[in-house]
Amino acid sequence: MLLPNSVPVNSLNHPILSQKGIKLAIKRLDLVHTEVSGNKFFKLKYNLEQAKIEGKHSVLTFGGAFSNHIYATAEAAKAESLESIGIIRGEKIEPLNATLAHAEQRGMQLHFIDRKSYREKATADFLNQINEKFGDFYLIPEGGTNELAIKGTQEILDSSDKQFTHICTSIGTGGTFAGIFSSLSAN
Repeated sequence: MLLPNSVPVNSLNHPILSQKGIKLAIKRLDLVHTEVSGNKFFKLKYNLEQAKIEGKHSVLTFGGAFSNHIYATAEAAKAESLESIGIIRGEKIEPLNATLAHAEQRGMQLHFIDRKSYREKATADFLNQINEKFGDFYLIPEGGTNELAIKGTQEILDSSDKQFTHICTSIGTGGTFAGIFSSLSAN
């Protein structure tokens, strides 16, 4: 999953922006990769690299039935010749929605667990159970946020972004924000 040389930035034009003297642009992370788009590309980049360094043949992660993280992980793992396992919150409903159908088509093994068990996903007991069930895998947390994800999201901004005085991003698990924040210049 090589990073493109630059991520396109589109300027937005609107009379009210011109009237107020505001220049507004959007960094098009959705164009980084056709299937592993947005922040997920950056969050998964070093995690998948680490899985390979550790000699893992599969990655395991968590998400809900409409999780873009599940979708992106399945796609990225396949591109990197890794197997993927998705622990899905809730019961299996057939037919699968587009997100889960795509993940399954990309080779992700989907395993559905009830919401009560899902809340235990970070406990030692739960992790021991999934280790016994799925064997040796590389664990990527729900949403993908960990130190390696933050390392990746530090690459979202580049030298061309120094022209901007304000940077805005949505926040889920906080990994994208943490990476962007740590890469900002002092001003």
